[in-house]
Amino acid sequence: MARGSAPTPRGSQPTDMADMVDTSVSRKLEHRHDASPWAPLREPLFRSLWVAAVISYVGTWMQNVGAGWLMTQLTMSPLMVSLVQAASTMPVFLVMLPAGALADMVDRRRLLLVTQAWMVAAAALLGVFTLLEHVTPWILLLFTFLLGLGAVMNDPAWQAITPEVVSPRQHASAVALNSVGFNVARALGPALGGLVITLAGSGMAFLLNAASFFGVILFLYRWRRPHSEDRAGGSLRDAILVGLRYVRSAAPVRCVLIRTAAFSLGASSLLALLPLVARPHGATGYGLLLGSFGLGALGGAAFIPRLRTRLSVDGVVSFAIVLFALMTFAAGVVERFGPLSVILFVSGTAWIAILACLNVVAQTMSPIVLRARALSAYLLVLQGGMAAGSALWGEVATRIGVPRALLCSAAALVIGLVAVRRYRLTAHELELAPSVVRD
Repeated sequence: MARGSAPTPRGSQPTDMADMVDTSVSRKLEHRHDASPWAPLREPLFRSLWVAAVISYVGTWMQNVGAGWLMTQLTMSPLMVSLVQAASTMPVFLVMLPAGALADMVDRRRLLLVTQAWMVAAAALLGVFTLLEHVTPWILLLFTFLLGLGAVMNDPAWQAITPEVVSPRQHASAVALNSVGFNVARALGPALGGLVITLAGSGMAFLLNAASFFGVILFLYRWRRPHSEDRAGGSLRDAILVGLRYVRSAAPVRCVLIRTAAFSLGASSLLALLPLVARPHGATGYGLLLGSFGLGALGGAAFIPRLRTRLSVDGVVSFAIVLFALMTFAAGVVERFGPLSVILFVSGTAWIAILACLNVVAQTMSPIVLRARALSAYLLVLQGGMAAGSALWGEVATRIGVPRALLCSAAALVIGLVAVRRYRLTAHELELAPSVVRD
């Protein structure tokens, strides 16, 4: 005790010490509050967008089920069935890089309003043509392509606005919640789609997808996006070239892109050929199998943090790829619905473990002025690999059958993992500090 100070009664604390304790406790509670994976949903702007997005994702999965199932009713050709997924992602090769550059050059809110309206029109027209029984396999592929075109133009701007609708300290949790929302829809949408198709046909599923976009449109219409000067200047061509130079010069970005390419090409076979695997179980069975995949992904999202305490990021991805390869092979040889549902559930768990590690890097690996272009490169590799793989495995299945095609794709996953082992993912690459452009 300092000289001249009054004695403190036993059992009491000075007022300033009590204040310090209260402040410390308050900060700990605030930190724990912010650390919750659900914390971004307490922010009204992000919560509104998240709810609208989940509804839209449910519609998208209903659309996917409807298109895949309708093609099996129009033709039993494995190539044509697999081309449904390829058609939806083929626009990636045509417009993904320009879409990313455009999203860095213009008001992202207005761009998103245009792309959302495009997808409403495409889904609604396909629904009307289907109900009128005017759909052929090629018309179905055309409208699937048009929907994919709108989605590709939408994606870079959509992912780039996440930091604009949530506080900086919640960015990582918001990215994770976007994945959770997508997988909630993956669990609900296919099952609802299968039920709708059984009761009212694929055309009604397409019309419900068109309606599902209006929640996002309403949010975008009412959102007053803060004015930003962080926009790319010059021509569209110059903006694309700047983005490509950045991707080429940033080592963490190259690593993510290479690992994504090796995974997406082999992994595309399971979802592309699933309509044929599920054919004996009907439209409802197909929807339930996709729902099992989504439930597995949702469960995997909750399990990933625990797995990360035992394995490195690279270890999580490697383990999950091997697991996904095993499940892909098993899907080709198991015919009973119950075991097949378990296989799809485990596949979904492995799927989200891989993409969660890659997606956080893609969301945070660039400064704001380059964010959409960096994301467009990632999405180009991911979705482009899925499109190319869907067509490839469809052709392979036509020649040697679905079970052997799934076996070959499982082997390709393992071979790809070994071939790119030098491009390791590390925890450092998952930090949220934005990358900088290097000369």
